[in-house]
Amino acid sequence: MKGLRKIPRILKINRVRGYLVSCIFSNGESRLIDFEKFFKAQKRRKGHPASILLKNLEEFRQIEVIENTIGWKNVGTSGKDIDGKEQFYYFDLDPIVLYENSEPDESRSLEIGQMIRAERKKAGLTQDELARKSGTSKHYISRLENNKSDIELLTLKKIIEAGLGRDLKIEID
Repeated sequence: MKGLRKIPRILKINRVRGYLVSCIFSNGESRLIDFEKFFKAQKRRKGHPASILLKNLEEFRQIEVIENTIGWKNVGTSGKDIDGKEQFYYFDLDPIVLYENSEPDESRSLEIGQMIRAERKKAGLTQDELARKSGTSKHYISRLENNKSDIELLTLKKIIEAGLGRDLKIEID
């Protein structure tokens, strides 16, 4: 998240495979969190919600997005609220901690840079020629092809249609 300029939020869980969870953060990035590794590194006491989740995969699978982070409403701690009433507090985790303890989910990454490079080479163009045709710079084309820069949809359209002379089609599966 480029220096964490914004607080990362979790928008959606893509998939859960065992204790490995792929989710989409608010910056559009899909990231993998290995909860088995994460919980074991925390050295939690017995009876802590993380210990319960590590011992029971069915309990862990009840994971959900709760208020832009990940949590489990099925495990937590009990305590008294300000009025002295018994209260159950579900177990959730700080999204910043989750972001910092995750890695990019390469299986869900957009391969736009590689597609642009392949189509540019197929068209017999240099980065400089593609940049001139599409109204960008060689430096920008290089950064795109090496996945070092994000791209806006209208810029992608310029590169594909004006630069490469192809039609841009976007599909949603």
